[in-house]
Amino acid sequence: MKIVKVVAAVIRSVNEKGEPIIFATQRGYGEFKGGWEFPGGKIEDGETPYEALKREIKEELDAEISVGDLIDTIEYDYPTFHLSMDCFWAEIVSGELVLNEHDDAKWLIKDELNSVEWLPADISIIHSIEGKI
Repeated sequence: MKIVKVVAAVIRSVNEKGEPIIFATQRGYGEFKGGWEFPGGKIEDGETPYEALKREIKEELDAEISVGDLIDTIEYDYPTFHLSMDCFWAEIVSGELVLNEHDDAKWLIKDELNSVEWLPADISIIHSIEGKI
């Protein structure tokens, strides 16, 4: 089975009420169009996961991020490929979040994490972060 290595950013911030919030994006293209995910993408040859994540967020959202700790590496078998996804904490350093490749996006508080239809691999990360936000 084909293996696809990707990175994803769990971007966190604080809302006007001082509550921790997480940024979720709705996929705007491809086989999984309409599903919700953490932004990121494929690691290109010669890139580290950190470099790939910074590049992908700049391309997808027009923003610079600081990449924090690895949360988890999710291994998930989709019907036509195996996904290996390194998920990192991240914070916006500069730029506005512009949806260049996504149809929609939301900042979610902890109680809203299950209010969107996450793609199957991304659901696993929700369980890893729920106790940490």
